[in-house]
Amino acid sequence: MLETGVSDLKSALRPGARLLGLDLGTKTIGIAVSDGALMVASPVETLKRGKFTKDAEKLLAMVDERGIGGIVLGLPVNMDGSEGPRCQSTRQFARNLMGIRDMPVTFWDERLSTAAVERAMIDADVTRAKRAKVVDALAASYILQGALDFISRN
Repeated sequence: MLETGVSDLKSALRPGARLLGLDLGTKTIGIAVSDGALMVASPVETLKRGKFTKDAEKLLAMVDERGIGGIVLGLPVNMDGSEGPRCQSTRQFARNLMGIRDMPVTFWDERLSTAAVERAMIDADVTRAKRAKVVDALAASYILQGALDFISRN
């Protein structure tokens, strides 16, 4: 696995390649994609998790279809900054995925990303049912946008 720091991610990509942002939950995977200029993250979909092999097939098909050159995975760090079992699970998911297809991957601290997205949707008066359908993809977009903003500043 080619794990790289966020600041080195842009140089590890071929020109015009896009990034895939993932918010890995226990039941779903929120998915977002950047534009080719690495400026804007857009939510794509929420994938209901199943067996790893099927999830990996769907994600790698998206990598091929959308010209993805690297992955930004939300890392569920504890509020005190420590890494618990969910971080270990996320890192293992990345290792397993990169065992199938080696490409640059980096992790982005996702603390409070879902809460921030939920808060924004509540402020926009989005119903609970509609929020449930899009929150994970929006959280993936929020995570990816944070990484893109960092890349553009460095």
